[in-house]
Amino acid sequence: MKKVVKFGGSSLASAEQFKKVGNIIHADAERKFVVPSAPGKRDSKDTKVTDMLYACYALAEADQDFRAELQAIRTRYQEIIDGLELSLSLDQEFEIIAKNFREKAGSNYAASRGEYLNGIIMAEYLGYTFIDAAEVIFFDEKGEFDGEKTNEVLSTRLADCEAAVVPGFYGAMPDGSVKTFSRGGSDITGSIVSKAVKADVYENWTDVSGFLIADPRIIDHPEAIDVITYRELRELAYMGATVLHEDAIFPVRQQGIPINIRNTNAPEDNGTWIVGSTCQKPRYVITGIAGKKGFCSVNIEKDMMNSEIGFGRRVLQAFEDSGISFEHVPSGIDTMTVFVHQDEFMHKEQKVVAAIHRLAEPDSIEIESDLALIAVVGRGMKSTRGTAGRIFSALAHNNVNVKMIDQGSSELNIIIGVANEDFETAIRAIYDIFVIAQL
Repeated sequence: MKKVVKFGGSSLASAEQFKKVGNIIHADAERKFVVPSAPGKRDSKDTKVTDMLYACYALAEADQDFRAELQAIRTRYQEIIDGLELSLSLDQEFEIIAKNFREKAGSNYAASRGEYLNGIIMAEYLGYTFIDAAEVIFFDEKGEFDGEKTNEVLSTRLADCEAAVVPGFYGAMPDGSVKTFSRGGSDITGSIVSKAVKADVYENWTDVSGFLIADPRIIDHPEAIDVITYRELRELAYMGATVLHEDAIFPVRQQGIPINIRNTNAPEDNGTWIVGSTCQKPRYVITGIAGKKGFCSVNIEKDMMNSEIGFGRRVLQAFEDSGISFEHVPSGIDTMTVFVHQDEFMHKEQKVVAAIHRLAEPDSIEIESDLALIAVVGRGMKSTRGTAGRIFSALAHNNVNVKMIDQGSSELNIIIGVANEDFETAIRAIYDIFVIAQL
């Protein structure tokens, strides 16, 4: 078997954390390809190295003295090197970084140095080959990830390696300049490496033991998810559940490679498995609950709307013309409701309303603000009767008024609209009825 292991910033924040990572890698001979992030926070008051690099480069870009800030970054890495008792010097690397900062190499270059330097230390610590991501991960002229070229070059390069470290988060443009993925992009690099080596498993190590059924800021010690499908994950991630960068799913999904989310600080935990499909029944009817606040609904009414061809398209055109995307569009015989992000809509609401009147000629339009959307997701719902009824019952018992409910034909998820002020109460009620009641 081949395993690709990616470690997040909190897993590599100090020499002590590095040692935990080293023990995890050496505990399994199949963990031969490692993708490290930049050092994260050592405690709640600390600063991530990537943020330190951004701040340092901002001074350089403004032609101000940045030596003290760069020295602070250098000290962070030296503490890790000394703690690991390595005979490694990064002096030459920091001279190059200082030179490129003075020559204004760009914020992408600056941010990428966190992973780059951590990759050098990791390779030295493990005795693995170091491969600069800028040599094997590519973007096109438009700054879009070039998956075909990357996979061809990276596959060839890694085929010659017994074991390798590839820093996360960045690659190179056609002119050789460094280009980064969005924040959290080391997850993407891990997925790209997994595809290139045709890994059997992509292990993503972080500071939590996998996905939780609900937000721990709302539910005290929520239960963990054992197995989740890519489709379920997509639904939850879309509604705000974050453990893994969304774009990290696609390269491994294409190859049928499962992802295992693990905890560096609790390596004995099984974590969460993310798979294409599974015959394993979930422990509960639902897999997870996620949601967001800050929506508003635009309710359009018109008699005989359902028999008027193109009515829905004309309504949505009013939103499109103002550059506003919609979240959900539940409809009835004579009504159609469009849910949108309130902060995007509020400054353009009258323009949109006027456009709806002009394009669709509705009988009336009503707008309601300060709404939240909650997604209840689970492959187990399809084979369980009365799921929606139990949700309604739980919410009614907790005096939560349901503004909207929408279930897709796949029966994989149910979207519920409630007032912002009822958001936390609603999530607790749903969690209680599906999880607590079954414990």
